[in-house]
Amino acid sequence: MKYIIVGGVAGGATTAARLRRVDEQAEIIMFEKGPHISYANCGLPYYIGGVIKERDKLLVQTPESFGARFNIDIRILSLVTSINPVKKQVSVQSVKTGVTYTESYDKLVLSPGASPVKPPIPGINLPNIFTLRNVEDTDKIKSFVDDNTPRTAVVVGAGFIGLEMAENLHHCGVKVSVVEAAPQVMNMMDSEVAAPLHHHFKEKNVALFLKDAVKEFKQVDDTIEVNLSSGRIIKADFIILSIGVKPDTSLAKAAGIKIGETGGVWVDEYLQTSVKDIYAVGDSIEFPHPITGKPTIAFLAGPANRQGRILADNMVYGHTRKYKGSIGTAIAKVFDMTAGITGMTHRGLKAQGIKHDCTIVHAGSHAGYYPGAMQMMLKISFDPNTGRLYGGQVIGYKGVDKRLDLLATVIKNNGTIYDLQEIEHAYAPPFSSAKDPVNQLGYNAENIIRGLFKPLSPFKFAKRIKKDVFVLDVRTPEEFSIDAIEDAVNIELDAVRKNLHRIPKDKKIMIFCGVGLRGYVAARILKQNGFDKVYNLSGGLKVYRQTMDEQSNAIFFSSEEKQNELVSGSNGAGMPKIEVRQMVVDACGLQCPGPVLKLKDSIDAIEYGERLEVKATDPGFYNDVASWCNVTGHQLISRENKSGEIRAIIQKNKKETENQATAKSDNDHKTMVVFSDDMDRALASFVIANGAASMGKKVTMFFTFWGLNVIKDVNRPKLKKDVMGNMFDKMMPGHAGKLRLSNMNMGGMGRRMMKLRMKDKNVDALETMIEQAQQSGINMIACQMSMDIMGVQKEELINGVNIGGVANYLEEAEQSNLNLFI
Repeated sequence: MKYIIVGGVAGGATTAARLRRVDEQAEIIMFEKGPHISYANCGLPYYIGGVIKERDKLLVQTPESFGARFNIDIRILSLVTSINPVKKQVSVQSVKTGVTYTESYDKLVLSPGASPVKPPIPGINLPNIFTLRNVEDTDKIKSFVDDNTPRTAVVVGAGFIGLEMAENLHHCGVKVSVVEAAPQVMNMMDSEVAAPLHHHFKEKNVALFLKDAVKEFKQVDDTIEVNLSSGRIIKADFIILSIGVKPDTSLAKAAGIKIGETGGVWVDEYLQTSVKDIYAVGDSIEFPHPITGKPTIAFLAGPANRQGRILADNMVYGHTRKYKGSIGTAIAKVFDMTAGITGMTHRGLKAQGIKHDCTIVHAGSHAGYYPGAMQMMLKISFDPNTGRLYGGQVIGYKGVDKRLDLLATVIKNNGTIYDLQEIEHAYAPPFSSAKDPVNQLGYNAENIIRGLFKPLSPFKFAKRIKKDVFVLDVRTPEEFSIDAIEDAVNIELDAVRKNLHRIPKDKKIMIFCGVGLRGYVAARILKQNGFDKVYNLSGGLKVYRQTMDEQSNAIFFSSEEKQNELVSGSNGAGMPKIEVRQMVVDACGLQCPGPVLKLKDSIDAIEYGERLEVKATDPGFYNDVASWCNVTGHQLISRENKSGEIRAIIQKNKKETENQATAKSDNDHKTMVVFSDDMDRALASFVIANGAASMGKKVTMFFTFWGLNVIKDVNRPKLKKDVMGNMFDKMMPGHAGKLRLSNMNMGGMGRRMMKLRMKDKNVDALETMIEQAQQSGINMIACQMSMDIMGVQKEELINGVNIGGVANYLEEAEQSNLNLFI
């Protein structure tokens, strides 16, 4: 039997090796258009970043070693140009000489892989714009980084490879900006699971531009300008394109082999194509998804290796082994964090019309009382009737991989949430908890199926109609004082039973706590006391804040800036040396609100002027400690996130009196309320705001009622609204370019005349002024109450706008010496 394999790496090389192990007499020829047939594709970014020091470690097998061990005829730099299925022949061209010849086969295996997507963006073929797919690409990027010592880079695309490249470039000292057209990184994950990664970008001082596509690349002297659809421009020394990949099907198409609806080569359950004796494996094939039954492509090494083994057995022993498809289990290291996914997400199930429920659990990587425990977030999707497990997502610092593997095993075997409860894991305090987070997911899901509580997503909570709901915050009063939701009533969990009379029975009750556990207990108390419409916010306030906060991190680096110091796991220059007396408090392993409560108790034990060092592993503590200091008047000296351990140093201060605080004001803060959507008044607002910002003043603009129209995105999505919301939408201007003049508008003619006059006088357009305000760091706040009344949703607003209430504005105005109402 004579086998020809087109393409190496995971699929082709595995097929060849297995063929030889089960058929010593077969003739096996492998054609590879490049110089390498087996290399660690997933390790390429880590070699560029210097984590993997030696290039040879990427080469799993050389053509010589592979050929010698398995007695295979390896022909590198050989391009298969066509297939003749009738004659069972392939045409091959030597890449070096151009000579073409034919080779016959009994069975043919196609493993061409996938190729990077390069859309027709102007300037995309400029020098110093790279893609990463193979060893040759790696060598080019590595040589550029080593030889030129670039200071800045832009990574276009925030999938797995894009984020790994961002991390590794950052590791070797480059200031990195990531651009992603989608509203989140890792777009295959649900938004609330990706949100912690966005916050981690901020901790690492890595720029992140979301919902912003590349419009054009321009060469300007020694740098490349990346022009974004928003009008913003990022300058960089080089670019990495990681927009995605597509299956390489050109050879199969030309041979008349069936191409599936997703664009991959169609194969049956035995991995045979539509043409007898021609098979295909790897990134180029499509196959029905085990959960949805719909065709899908898995660009993953694991499935390709499994396919190679199955296919070799089927070609030698007959069609006996069936390929069952891939559930897309994938994991990535993103700086200090790890993120993984398996099966179907909420978004994917919703798109397929599959009924499901979800639950979120926050838990430690091991027992909280044993040192080194790190928090992780886990989310599963499941059938609300049968409990069948559809998907899982995990993000954290430690222990993510083994939880993801447990979830994947249950999903792959058509298991249920009840199987999660029965998993018997290896337990000792350094490795897990007696009740593992995966067990807890199963218990939570069962509670939902039994109707013990109703989960509430952060997105539905954000869209609540306030007059119809009662929002109950069951955290402690101390937590409430640090971070409160405007319309929430604070009744601590342990006091709920004594305050049932304060909770209305004729409204929906939306409960939240820090991470969801106390909210569940409160929900059970209310359900068993006659309250019917009771909902618990999934993941608690932690997930809600992370999901609703600004997700982008718009930083504009300059090529003249110094490189980052080589990263050794820390988040910057390190903590300052402390010369004064300090107390060290270890809050690692404690979940919210544990670290804040321990901080409060510990600060009372030291004297004024002394310092307290707190270590915690709750990711929310990074922001909580700053808020706590702002509220209490103590001074946050420094904070850092080092591999998931947050370390903060706080100096105990006496709270200033009102007179002291006023005397201390530096008169640098300006605030204004933008009430009008008249074009001329909006222009005046931004002229003043940008002028103040240019003089180094802090500026806050509070947009309320008609002023919300000024900050609407020109590319805002179409959203589902109620009747009144739709009426307002039709009557109001759609964005800043549609605003009317307060006088002499003349059906829009006055607006056009004003724009022409501004252009003639070299006055920036309003849209340009708004962009300048964003780049100057002007704090733009949209009034939540006005948004609710007028049916304006967050997704309609431009990037960088914060959502807040009157308390947010008054906090800013209290520190201001100039307050305007426009």
